[in-house]
Amino acid sequence: MTDSSADHAVTATTGSDLRDLLQYVAARGAAYRERVGDGPAFPSAAAVDAVRAALGSLPDGPTPAADVVGRLADAVEPALVASTGPRYFGFVTGGALDAPTAADVLTTAWDQNAWNPLTSPVAAVVEDVAGAWLKDLLGLPEDASFGFVTGGQAGNTVCLAAARHGVLADAGWDVERQGLHGAPRVRVVAGTGRHATVDRALRLLGLGTDAVVPVQTGLQGSIDLADLARALADTSTDPTIVCLQAGEVNTGAFDDFPAAIAAAHHHGAWVHVDGAFGLWAAAAPATRHLVAGIEQADSWSTDGHKWLNVPYDAGYAFCAHPAAHVAATSYSAPYLTGTGAEAFRSPGAYVLESSRRARGFTTWAALRQLGRDGVADLVERCCALARRFADGLARLDGVTVVNDVVLNQVLVRFGDDERTGRVIEAVQDSGECWMGGTVWHGMRLMRISVSSWLTTEADVDRSVDAIVAALAER
Repeated sequence: MTDSSADHAVTATTGSDLRDLLQYVAARGAAYRERVGDGPAFPSAAAVDAVRAALGSLPDGPTPAADVVGRLADAVEPALVASTGPRYFGFVTGGALDAPTAADVLTTAWDQNAWNPLTSPVAAVVEDVAGAWLKDLLGLPEDASFGFVTGGQAGNTVCLAAARHGVLADAGWDVERQGLHGAPRVRVVAGTGRHATVDRALRLLGLGTDAVVPVQTGLQGSIDLADLARALADTSTDPTIVCLQAGEVNTGAFDDFPAAIAAAHHHGAWVHVDGAFGLWAAAAPATRHLVAGIEQADSWSTDGHKWLNVPYDAGYAFCAHPAAHVAATSYSAPYLTGTGAEAFRSPGAYVLESSRRARGFTTWAALRQLGRDGVADLVERCCALARRFADGLARLDGVTVVNDVVLNQVLVRFGDDERTGRVIEAVQDSGECWMGGTVWHGMRLMRISVSSWLTTEADVDRSVDAIVAALAER
């Protein structure tokens, strides 16, 4: 009797078939990256609508791998966001460097489960090396623990989980065993301009957003020290976590870390620093003063796919109290004991995932490609380009740069909310560049984030010209 299912089985590719397929992918990816700066920075609505039809319906039988990949590329490339290009200035998005891009392809081909040293010894080793390099580059304590996470949300969640463990353990409560029912109330002191991922982390961790004791911020978004003192005094009897910022999401402003951390520690609070992009200021001599004293905090989070220009997804969570970190995020099971892996650092013990991508390969590749001086140059050059943006726009009639450009963020207003919205829309529609909008201090503003290693002065000037054209149109 013939097994008819064999007619529909997927045939394994030979070594030469896979080699041809990957060579095609490499050539196609390289060709896209070579031209990404020539096309629109954002796809048209028509291009996006065309993708669904181009993908087709679910077939009954298998399709040769080469045909699958070719169809996918043909369908989606016309509608890709040019976030790897030189004139994408939205959401603090870095364009992936060459070495980590290639390393990411290898990461997929190697297909390692980076949970522990047994599932992939080399993934664990590479994370160890890259994590040590990151701590050195960012000026964090040498003995701090670290986890390679998906990004700023996961970084804040991991760090706040460690903070939750730490402050409740100090209060005599084992939150991992006893949960939160009946636990001492944890208060979270945070600025009114904190990033939304902090609130989401509090929801996910069961602390809730009602735990937040809001602290006023100054004109540029830095935490007000007098109001911080008031908030700390009000929470002095409760387990307390203080959230500070390295790089306010709109302005790029930094909190006064020496004063704020000292005040928080005086009241026995845990200090977490959300440094999604601003923590990278520590890597550059020209901006390092902005993070002076940050090493005295208890935990820190930052992104790699922002200013380090690593492919998505890459983020990092660091903790000055490794025991609290591990207690909050690790677990064990009978089938995991007696394997010999216990003697080594387990990457999965410091993050929220078990089965996980080997993110250390791309981070190591980016750091190795750039080196210490290259990271510093990337940060300082982006800051200089942001100032060039601000200077070019401030000279225009009816245009106001509303923030102090201390880092890579520029906030721009075009008269009033309505006109500002129209200008943002016109610039986005032009395809010349892409920058988003925001609301800050009740004003509708254009938000420009300069984060890509590919951006040049010419790209900034071309983008300023696009804004001038939008002003004339709207």
